[in-house]
Amino acid sequence: MDKILKKCTIQDLDSLRELSIRTFYETFARFNSKEDMDVYLDDAFHVNRLTKEMNDTNSEFYFLYYNERLAGYLKLNEAPSQTDINDKESLEIERIYVLNEFQGTGCGRALMENAIAKAIERKKKYVWLGVWEKNEKASIFYKKNGFYRIGAHSFFMGDDEQVDYIMRKDLVR
Repeated sequence: MDKILKKCTIQDLDSLRELSIRTFYETFARFNSKEDMDVYLDDAFHVNRLTKEMNDTNSEFYFLYYNERLAGYLKLNEAPSQTDINDKESLEIERIYVLNEFQGTGCGRALMENAIAKAIERKKKYVWLGVWEKNEKASIFYKKNGFYRIGAHSFFMGDDEQVDYIMRKDLVR
C-alpha cells in the first residue's frame, strides 16, 4: 500500500482544519461532554489559530496520504514554539493523528518515522510528546516506539482538568 507524506502549506488550511477536528473528535469525544468538545474544537482549531500555527517558522505540519486518500497528520515543534519543554536539543511531536478508518494500516508508524527522521536530520538529542493518561492505545504505541514517561502536565478540556503524560525518546546519533 502506498503512503505519501506532504508538508502542509497555508493553502492546506481548510483541509488541515477539517482533518484536525475530525481526528480529535474521533479520538476523544466519547470521553468528554459535548459542550467541552465543542468549546475545545472551536478554539484549538479555529482558522485564526491554525493560520498562526502554520505561519510559525518553528512549527511544521505534514499530511499523510494512504492510497491517495488523506489519512492523518503530524505537527512538529522546535523550541521556542514547543508546548512545554522548550529545549533546543529536542523536537516536539505535538500532534500525531490518524483517522479511525486508517488505523492498523501503518500510518501512525509512518508519521512517527517521519518525525524521528526529521529530529535526527536536525541533530536533536531526543523527541518528546504529551499523551492523555487515559489514551492507552496511544501510550502503548509510543512505548513500542521507544518512548518513556518523564513527567506530566495539565490539559484543559473546557473546565475539565486532565493529565497528559510527557514521554521522551532518546535518539542515537
